[in-house]
Amino acid sequence: MAKEKLVTIKEAELKNNCPECFNQDLKLTFYQKHTYGAFFHKTTNDITNQIVCRKCNSMIYPVKWTDDIERMFDYYQKTVVPEKKSTRPTFLFYILLLIVIALIATGVYFYLGGTIKV
Repeated sequence: MAKEKLVTIKEAELKNNCPECFNQDLKLTFYQKHTYGAFFHKTTNDITNQIVCRKCNSMIYPVKWTDDIERMFDYYQKTVVPEKKSTRPTFLFYILLLIVIALIATGVYFYLGGTIKV
């Protein structure tokens, strides 16, 4: 079963007022989704975001965004540079690949009638 993890790619401090408590201590975070399986690690193009007030610890959903928060979000969204989409094999994949190659080579050796002479 593949595990999914959200990796932080950018954090920004916003000096806008929180719609809940009207404090000026917001944090905007952008995440990129990575999946980790037994044989491959994948980096996806899925980017998510989250705005949290540090004073009242409430999440600010897009419905409650003011025009100022939306402008700041658009600005920071343009500056986010995610990792490229990629798939990387794990160490277990390479071990299994070497075992399969060794088994095929052994099978071919005995099929061709080779014997070991010292």
